[in-house]
Amino acid sequence: MMVKTNNNLIQMSDSALIGQIGIFIKGKRTDKNLTQAQLAQASGLNRWTISQIENGESINISSLIQILRALDSLYVLSEFEYKEVISPLEYAKLKKKQKQRVRNQSRKTPDNEDLGW
Repeated sequence: MMVKTNNNLIQMSDSALIGQIGIFIKGKRTDKNLTQAQLAQASGLNRWTISQIENGESINISSLIQILRALDSLYVLSEFEYKEVISPLEYAKLKKKQKQRVRNQSRKTPDNEDLGW
């Protein structure tokens, strides 16, 4: 299989990016020795839709997810996971606010102290 790679995705047009998705899907499908009809059945779509996607036609996100699930390739969506990141400065401020030591709140009274009774 001929693999096209383009590390400069920012400069690619929308239609070129859609074409890359089609190439990816076709490559994964052929790697798994699946026909378009088999992939269509596994994904719950029709063969014509698979063919159109592989030829660079637009795809809706729901269909993409169905196809990726059928190809066992949902891992490509892991880049969409958002992780909140705290800056080192904010982290240092939070650490500074934490208690530095713990003191025992209950004081023992000495045996010879007058309790006022």
